[in-house]
Amino acid sequence: MTRQATDEGQGRSEVSTGHFRAGSTRAARRRIGWLAGALAVLTTLMMLGPGALAATAAPGGPTPPVAPTTGALLPPMITAPTAPAAPLAPVVPTTGGGAGITLNIGNEPSQSLTVLLLITLLAVAPSLLLLLTSFTKIFVVLSLSRNALGLSTVPPNQVLAGLALFLSMFVMGPVLSKVYDAGIAPFLDGSKDRTHAWRDGIAPLRQFMLAHTRPQEIALMLRAGHLPNPPNNAALELTTIIPAFVLSELRAALIIGFVIYIPFVIIDLVVSSTLMSLGMMMLPPVSVALPFKLLLFVLVDGWGLVITTLVQSYQTG
Repeated sequence: MTRQATDEGQGRSEVSTGHFRAGSTRAARRRIGWLAGALAVLTTLMMLGPGALAATAAPGGPTPPVAPTTGALLPPMITAPTAPAAPLAPVVPTTGGGAGITLNIGNEPSQSLTVLLLITLLAVAPSLLLLLTSFTKIFVVLSLSRNALGLSTVPPNQVLAGLALFLSMFVMGPVLSKVYDAGIAPFLDGSKDRTHAWRDGIAPLRQFMLAHTRPQEIALMLRAGHLPNPPNNAALELTTIIPAFVLSELRAALIIGFVIYIPFVIIDLVVSSTLMSLGMMMLPPVSVALPFKLLLFVLVDGWGLVITTLVQSYQTG
């Protein structure tokens, strides 16, 4: 009996001890879970910063507006619209006091038209320079003078063209001044319209070309175009005068070139015959005659004679 009671007491004590251990384990787990949750909440609040703590507080009432201080940016003042200003009265052109001068408004060409005319003039300037001035004759004579000397590249073409250009400006200076005074200047200041400015401005140039054009060349152009003979030179069209003038200039240039060639051809003949008589047939006559040509051209002041002849040919005409 005693052994059985002892066994039953031991069994109960074992059961109660197991129950106590299970309960203490659950309580420990529950405390660990609460600690973990509290640590997670604290960690989250620390990561979010103090704004999260403020957000959890209960919202208070609206704060009263703060009065603006001196120096703060204020919105612009809204003012009443002002009445529009009265338009300016147009200025009426009047006559100058006692001078009898009236303002001429409305006849001056516009700036765009003036620029267009200048661009057009620059585009056709090479053609006008070649056909309406003395440039063609002067350049051809200078080129023939260089070829007569036996020099093909000295002086170069750029030098000859520049010299011919400035000689043409020297010869055409009075004519171009008349063209500007009679046509271009009145058109720019508005005292003449385009028709009258063209008619008065081209007159000095027509007179210059007719003075240096042979009647035979004008007759040639009239026959080539099957045109009737005009009663006088004033009735001739520019389409007839310009080609006739260019042909006359070329004819005069070739005549001057022929005269220039004569002394240099004589030097070539003398040198060639001398070399043949000496039996030096293998020696080129051009290389021997070139120094004598240059010496002759320098001694007689060849460039001075050529340029003087060209300038005087237009002055006498």
